[in-house]
Amino acid sequence: MLFSELGLGPDVLRAIEDKGYTQPTPIQEQAIPCVLQRRDVLGCAQTGTGKTASFTLPMIDILASGRARARMPRSLILEPTRELAAQVAESFEIYGKYHKLSMALLIGGETFTEQVKKLDRGVDVLIATPGRLIDLFERGNIMLNDIKVFVIDEADRMLDMGFIPDIERIVSKLPKNRQTLFFSATMPPEIRRLADAFLTEPLEISVAPPASPAETVTQAMVVVHEMDKRKALRHLLQTEDVKNAFIFCNRKRDIAVLQKSLERHGFNAGALHGDMVQSKRTETLERFKQGEITLLVCSDVAARGIDVQGLSHVFNFDVPLTPDDYVHRIGRTGRAGKQGRAFMLATPDDTKLVNAITRLIKREIPMIAIDGLETAELSEEESASRSRGRGGRGNKSEPRGRGGRDAAREERAPREERAPREERAARDERAPREDRQPREERVARDERTVREDRQPRESLAAAEARRNNDPRRDRERDRRRRRDEDEDDVPVIGFGDHMPAFMLRSARPRRASDTAGDAAQEG
Repeated sequence: MLFSELGLGPDVLRAIEDKGYTQPTPIQEQAIPCVLQRRDVLGCAQTGTGKTASFTLPMIDILASGRARARMPRSLILEPTRELAAQVAESFEIYGKYHKLSMALLIGGETFTEQVKKLDRGVDVLIATPGRLIDLFERGNIMLNDIKVFVIDEADRMLDMGFIPDIERIVSKLPKNRQTLFFSATMPPEIRRLADAFLTEPLEISVAPPASPAETVTQAMVVVHEMDKRKALRHLLQTEDVKNAFIFCNRKRDIAVLQKSLERHGFNAGALHGDMVQSKRTETLERFKQGEITLLVCSDVAARGIDVQGLSHVFNFDVPLTPDDYVHRIGRTGRAGKQGRAFMLATPDDTKLVNAITRLIKREIPMIAIDGLETAELSEEESASRSRGRGGRGNKSEPRGRGGRDAAREERAPREERAPREERAARDERAPREDRQPREERVARDERTVREDRQPRESLAAAEARRNNDPRRDRERDRRRRRDEDEDDVPVIGFGDHMPAFMLRSARPRRASDTAGDAAQEG
């Protein structure tokens, strides 16, 4: 089927032809006619299959007629990350160049001033991240009661990033009479629940099994020790025909370390993660797309929806923490029917994560060896526990009853408790000398400590008893008691008719002249 058979307008078809496309992908072939019919659509397709064009192309035709009013956009597209929002905005510019549709991009990391100016002029297409959209709505800079088409893109990523409460709040502000398009690479139960709440009799389109990698991606895995991971990565970069590549790390702090290591060994590498300022993120991604940077060491911020034409390789320097992220990471290559290669560097500690990935994609990842590096092996404990979790008994030769339980308890014991006898003996030799003293010496020392600790308390009690039996203290106590009892019977004694001379003197301060007069009288 050709794009011309999908019902798109001539101006959109001309823009598609300028881009060099003639045949739609399966998701585009099924979704575009439904969107043009103003149906709600629930689309599920693996990454790299052209979901963005599935809603941007028909939206341009739908919005071609009509005019936007100030602060009241006619359509809204929600994206989980700034990079995805910018990429969708770029698609509208490419495919809508023969139309006069206005567009605004609302993302964090940019000033409010320019975004508010665009909203005041009125926009046909509003592309936003949830956080910035809510900020502008609370400031009164935008109204959502004129939305005709509402799109939630990468819904599963929205779920992972915790945006679902924000989306529910945004949907509550939208008019009931609208067209809703819901696209996701995976369809977990929570996403299904949201789709049922937001969409009205949707047409469900699924062109591939959920969370399955594209067949155009060749996968491989290298299992090495942790200290050999950088060397293994450099070997792959040197032996593979790498045109450009994403190198994914799980932690942001590891990105800068790996990037500097690659630069020291002569590789052209850049970095991209969520803690970078937006201007730097945009600049780095643009340099990578232009070929100025060959290797981009990045976090999962680059794992969803970012389309780099002709990306040849993806390297998972760290095994993804969730199996869905593996599918999205390797989906950056092998896009639009082109071939791509994806490598994952794993260590024995990653056994559980690797097994989760293989269960999700329902296939084993081929393992390769690297010359000059020791090939490690994934732990078998996870495989045994997984077989028992499925209802099996693990190893059939394992003794049952108490012996089997003891063996399992031994496996769960800390490593130091399972150390050989020689190691424990050597560790005991290194123990402090006082810990190895004979039992009699330790008991005697403990008894002396107890006596010393008890002696101060006994001395205090004896001192208190001596004070209580002191005769002088008894006499003082009796004297106070008698004085208190006789206090009311003692008569008040005054001065009578005689007043002391000092009480008759004036209270004013003495002057120097008075002092001189007194001295003359005395003389």
